[in-house]
Amino acid sequence: MDYSIGQVAKRLGCTAQTLRHYEQLGLIQPPPRTEGQQRRYRPVDLQRLTFIRHARELGFSLDAIGDLLQLSNHVDEPCQQADQLAAQQLSEVRSRIARLQALEQELEAMVGHCTDGRVANCKVIEVLSNHALCLHDVHDVPKSPAQRVR
Repeated sequence: MDYSIGQVAKRLGCTAQTLRHYEQLGLIQPPPRTEGQQRRYRPVDLQRLTFIRHARELGFSLDAIGDLLQLSNHVDEPCQQADQLAAQQLSEVRSRIARLQALEQELEAMVGHCTDGRVANCKVIEVLSNHALCLHDVHDVPKSPAQRVR
């Protein structure tokens, strides 16, 4: 049995554009096409895409996923590199959790000092205006316009 791009996207909980992107990056081989040029995914393609989506859900970068896919093609090789990639991802997740916990404490402190008074005495506005009043040292500034919140 084979599947259309829409069926695969729905099954994996992503978009058709995401699947085409994975193909462009070389994470999957271009699937066979019908005479009408529609992609037709086979069960083996679906299995590989499921691997990719699961790895993305765990936060692995597309580069790391590419490395893991390459490793998966060599089943008799040691898995040291896969273990290292997973350990690195675990470290990054723990770091993110620590930053989020610091941000949570900061927000709790800001909200906890809310007096429902005037903006002139608003702790939220005051802390956001002056980094020196922050309880945490995490001040991630967006690196590119695409990362800025609008």
